[in-house]
Amino acid sequence: MRILVVEDEKKVAGFIKKGLEEELYAADVASDGEEGLGLAEAENYDLIILDIMLPKIDGLEVLSRLRKNKITTPILLLTAKDSVDDKVNGLNRGADDYLTKPFAFSELLARTRVLLRRGQNETKTVLQVADLTLDLVKHKVSRDGEEIELTGKEYSLLEYFMRSPGKVLTRTMIAEHVWDYNFDTFTNVIDVYVNHLRKKIDKSYSKKLIHTLRGVGYVMKE
Repeated sequence: MRILVVEDEKKVAGFIKKGLEEELYAADVASDGEEGLGLAEAENYDLIILDIMLPKIDGLEVLSRLRKNKITTPILLLTAKDSVDDKVNGLNRGADDYLTKPFAFSELLARTRVLLRRGQNETKTVLQVADLTLDLVKHKVSRDGEEIELTGKEYSLLEYFMRSPGKVLTRTMIAEHVWDYNFDTFTNVIDVYVNHLRKKIDKSYSKKLIHTLRGVGYVMKE
């Protein structure tokens, strides 16, 4: 899952980004409304966390432009304003939820998970392909009942595969969903991580789940 954080307070933005990455999300940060609008329109995000009080273009205007341009990505507003009118204004412009500063990261994370599930039309907390399962809440992976230890990036990569069974995923698609926008797509890092993942979930089993389409990308299928 890839999340855009639009927040001009560097300390707050860094705090959110670090917390999200510890929860195995890929997170990009924009420090003003103009940059945030540009990234939101150009990149493919699963969620946007948007502060209202921003330089250049305020958060409510960013929100209005995104919805006017038919961008339906779930948006969580961050606001230092706690009046009912401010909250209603944000929701009326198309926000999906709001959180008043200061906030506990645990609450931000809970609201993030709800909006991501809503965006994916998902109610289940466990993904499964053949005998491979991934618990989205406990961040645990197992195959045929045997737990598999993965690094954070391997977990994120596997989650993306398991959310798209039978779908061909190009290296560009994988980079956009699993890494942030600073990732160098000309490296072989994606292939290296896919190989690491294969060794952990496929090597000891006769049925292989991750398949290579030479010159195209990868697909997970039974």
